[in-house]
Amino acid sequence: MNRKLKLWELNRVSDEEFKQQRKFPVIIVLDDIRSLNNIGSFFRTADAFNVEKIYLCGITARPPHREIHKTALGATETIEWEGRASIDELLTELKAQGIKVCTVEQAEQTTFLQHIDQLEGEKFALVFGNEVDGVRQSVIDHSDYIIEIPQFGTKHSLNVSVCAGVVMWEFAKRFM
Repeated sequence: MNRKLKLWELNRVSDEEFKQQRKFPVIIVLDDIRSLNNIGSFFRTADAFNVEKIYLCGITARPPHREIHKTALGATETIEWEGRASIDELLTELKAQGIKVCTVEQAEQTTFLQHIDQLEGEKFALVFGNEVDGVRQSVIDHSDYIIEIPQFGTKHSLNVSVCAGVVMWEFAKRFM
């Protein structure tokens, strides 16, 4: 028989240990995310996949906020984050540091998610855009890679926080 583990049996690191541990070289950039629940989900998923930092750009709300906290479950305290007004300035800075900008979007030329092992780079910034409009063209123009998740149903997109979980997992596997 296989028994479900209790929370105290999971041997999770403490908040302080998590802050001190070496992170995977992945940064999350959120641009104009409207839903506070989605923002909280990004924090929680970033914690789960050991990402380095989250940048909150444009109209993306910043912690502390009750609605963000509801889905983040404390991850706003463990994940380093920074608010930025201009995503274009941020992406220019990141590229100058040698970070490869990977925008998650559908475009004319994309790299399907199952092929990210072929991407060149030591450190990656994953950019996610607005729930309705996606990322703006200027972000596409700054990108080293456009990442697309193959989809096989009738819908043309995933919820942005669901999309983030799928993409972050695939990037985390590169560094495990």
